[in-house]
Amino acid sequence: MIDTGTADSVLKSYYLSAVSDQLDKSVNPLLAQIKKTTSDVWGKDVRKAVRFGVNGGIAAGTETDALPTAGGNNYKQFVAPLKNLYGVIEISDKAIRSSKGAEGAFVDLLNDEMDGLVKTASFNFGRMLFGDGTGKLATIKSVDGSDNKTYVVDSVRNLAEGMIVDVFDGDGINAGSYRTVTSVDRANKKVTLSGSAISTPTDYGIYIQKSKDLEITGLGAIFGTGDLYGVPRKGNAWMTPYIKTEVGALSEEVIQKAIDDVEANSGSKVNFIVCSWGVRRALFKLLSAYRATETLELEGGFKAISFGGIPVVADRFCPEGTMYLLNTDDFALHQLCDWQWLEGESGKILKQVADKPVYKATLVKYAELLCYRPAGQAMLTGIDEA
Repeated sequence: MIDTGTADSVLKSYYLSAVSDQLDKSVNPLLAQIKKTTSDVWGKDVRKAVRFGVNGGIAAGTETDALPTAGGNNYKQFVAPLKNLYGVIEISDKAIRSSKGAEGAFVDLLNDEMDGLVKTASFNFGRMLFGDGTGKLATIKSVDGSDNKTYVVDSVRNLAEGMIVDVFDGDGINAGSYRTVTSVDRANKKVTLSGSAISTPTDYGIYIQKSKDLEITGLGAIFGTGDLYGVPRKGNAWMTPYIKTEVGALSEEVIQKAIDDVEANSGSKVNFIVCSWGVRRALFKLLSAYRATETLELEGGFKAISFGGIPVVADRFCPEGTMYLLNTDDFALHQLCDWQWLEGESGKILKQVADKPVYKATLVKYAELLCYRPAGQAMLTGIDEA
């Protein structure tokens, strides 16, 4: 007999491990390369002692000189709160009851819900990797259309139909909550939101619902200018990555110089390159002009082209005209635990939504992304795309 108890059992015994594996390894090629660890998690925070510079206790001398003074290692403590990551599925009571006596229909129902959850998680967690932790999806530039519900934005890269978003003005005041993205015009960078019109929304920000300033610390923050993990960049040059702007036409020399400077200045070795689709096309055109382009297969089943043995992948959430050159060994996703179902006091996973004939189940992970050596990473921007 099919009921919520059966669904609970199946969600725990089968779907949890399968979905957890997919979310960790198969949703994004960059995420698949980053190690996951429960180390350095203290209460609600990640606290990681990071070594920088070199030990000063090295010197040369004569046979009778005093030995060098012990210098010790240099440490800074990174502190960041664990971020709360959720994934939610809903199943109606009617759907469960209609599946009684039909195990195949019930399995199809759960498969469809879990497939939708993985696809949604793939979109949002991939987006967070390139974000700055604020949850900002786009900036409204102007109003378009007579209904005043369609807006021209700076980018539609992070937007998709069905997303539920909040709108905040430049002072951080909420100007519209729980608006559904009903249409995305990618060619003209326009988005239509449900609900009443928002008056004079120029330079207002669109954020994923209830997530403003609560997302993981992505590349946007690591390559930003503000303090990082509680450490000020001013006076700590090792906290500043290599950045070259206005690259223009892509060349092997500009890529190799970034790789060389990272190694020379920080000792880090670039082992992974991620860029926008247009930049990958430009690189492919550059490399294939005079030799066969090599391909590599990565963990998670992803394929990449090779630049001197370094895998290069394109990601839909990477900003236009941008290439990141990273050492993924310098990154870790610190987590309190891997993906788990949120359980009630009785151990139930599926819980009825108040006043609705619907049951809801929630996947949760408490985690934060740390980059131990910011100066060991590089970014090229303003690249001409192909």
